[in-house]
Amino acid sequence: MIGKEIIDSEAIPSSKVKEILEDFSQDNELNYEQNLTLNHLSRFKRYSVEDSEEIMEKLQELLPNLRTRAIVHIVDLVPEDLADLRLIFAKEPYQPTKEEMEGILEILEQYDVVE
Repeated sequence: MIGKEIIDSEAIPSSKVKEILEDFSQDNELNYEQNLTLNHLSRFKRYSVEDSEEIMEKLQELLPNLRTRAIVHIVDLVPEDLADLRLIFAKEPYQPTKEEMEGILEILEQYDVVE
């Protein structure tokens, strides 16, 4: 096998990935893929790292059956209405009710989006 072996895999919000890459780039030169990733992450609005972690905790409390990957998608995509949320949950095994989705939107409205 060419390349490196994956030791562990964990879903983390894109704001955290951006922070990691920015910290890494201060001491090291980014390779092509890392540079592309950082450029891509810089183009979209998102929550701060602290807000992302708080939102993820609140969403896990609200919907304990929801997978971490789906919670990360919610934080990364910054849905603004029920239609956006339905798209996120389209392929998820757990389908939240309309009331639960409205609760998700209420949680998201409490936080400011960083450009």
